[in-house]
Amino acid sequence: MKMKNKARLICQVSAAAALVLAGNAMADEAFSSDSKWMTGDWGGERTKLIEQGIDIKMDYVGEVGANLHGGFNDDKTARYSDQFGLGAALDLEKLFGWDNTQAKIQLTNRNGENISNDRIGDPRAGTLSSSQEVFGRGHMVRLTQLWIQHQFFDNKLDVKAGYFGEGEDFNTFPCEFQNLAFCGSQVGNWATNIWYNWPVMQAAIRVKYNINDELYAQIGAYNQNTSQLEHGNGFKLSGSGTNGTVLPVELVWSPKVNNLPGEYRVGYYKSTAPADDVLKDDNGQDAATTGNAFRVHDSKHGYWFVAQQQLTSHNGDASRGLNIAANATFHDKDTNFIDNYQSLMFVYKGPFDARPKDDVGIGFARIHVNDDVKKNAELTNAANGVSDYNDPVFSPIRETEYNYELNYGFHVTNWLTVRPNLQYITHPGGVDQVDNALVAGLKIQSVF
Repeated sequence: MKMKNKARLICQVSAAAALVLAGNAMADEAFSSDSKWMTGDWGGERTKLIEQGIDIKMDYVGEVGANLHGGFNDDKTARYSDQFGLGAALDLEKLFGWDNTQAKIQLTNRNGENISNDRIGDPRAGTLSSSQEVFGRGHMVRLTQLWIQHQFFDNKLDVKAGYFGEGEDFNTFPCEFQNLAFCGSQVGNWATNIWYNWPVMQAAIRVKYNINDELYAQIGAYNQNTSQLEHGNGFKLSGSGTNGTVLPVELVWSPKVNNLPGEYRVGYYKSTAPADDVLKDDNGQDAATTGNAFRVHDSKHGYWFVAQQQLTSHNGDASRGLNIAANATFHDKDTNFIDNYQSLMFVYKGPFDARPKDDVGIGFARIHVNDDVKKNAELTNAANGVSDYNDPVFSPIRETEYNYELNYGFHVTNWLTVRPNLQYITHPGGVDQVDNALVAGLKIQSVF
């Protein structure tokens, strides 16, 4: 064979091999550590669906909490809670030719129990945060997202409408910890009974305007309907039972500092629903003393601040390095149980060369109960003639709870992260009589 023909044959074989390798890479098998999904690429069909505009979403979060020391009940045990998610993100431009239009549908199912409810906190008062953030909103299937989104004027204006929660767009925050005080939209954790975080949906519209590449402003309107929290109402789309509307506004700045990404959010919310005072009656007297109903306000409000900034890279690799984050929320003192909250977190991504996708995190949080709530409990105890904390009728006095978490995230595969953690809770529920608690946790996150 002539050298020219040999060279041509080698090129053809090489090209064919490259195509085969590329095909295999695109069609990762189930349980492949390189795949984005546990179930793999379904023989390439999943990638084809994405190219056609259909991105199937399947995920799982499981959390274990065990009380190692202290708390209200030191009878040691462990509790497990979890969440399954199933949905689809749709590119409607690819599917139907609708320019700059997206949609999403998402179902969520939660199960299990929470160690915080009866081991860490006094059941009469509970805890303010939760050692298993995935717990809550009932053991049931919920429709969590059902929305359509469109961009106008060269993507300057972005409008989203349908059914979704405030925390998807406002006061957003990642969930790299297991304790609730460091996970997700914090306004929803402390704005009592008005701001419903994941997995509860609300009829809503959100309008965002991109001022420039780093700055945008947005405003939203969310139906406030407490009946959607009830068991069996996970698919409720009607407006029956509406209490009012939650109106958030927010300014978001995403600069680069030393060429490293950051995000800064400042926002305000107002609820138009009637809200009970936490202390006074209609006459301005202490309701616990007079026995009259609490005064009703025509609204409640609050504001927030979120900062996230990558501080360092690791040997020039921007995917690794030290990140800092801070949260603060402030709420209406007349009507809200919690009047302020603050947290500070540090996460180092890729701490070891041998484990470049792992991360280690530490967080500190302070949750303060409204002083008027404390006063109301004191007056209630006086009216009932009780002063002994151990009396079942006694209403525990709540002030400030502190939460701490240290964790390490093992990036086992591209579809599985396992995050053991230790949590320390000072004054669980803000109740001084409850012993400080040490909790061992384990968080499992997987994408199917």
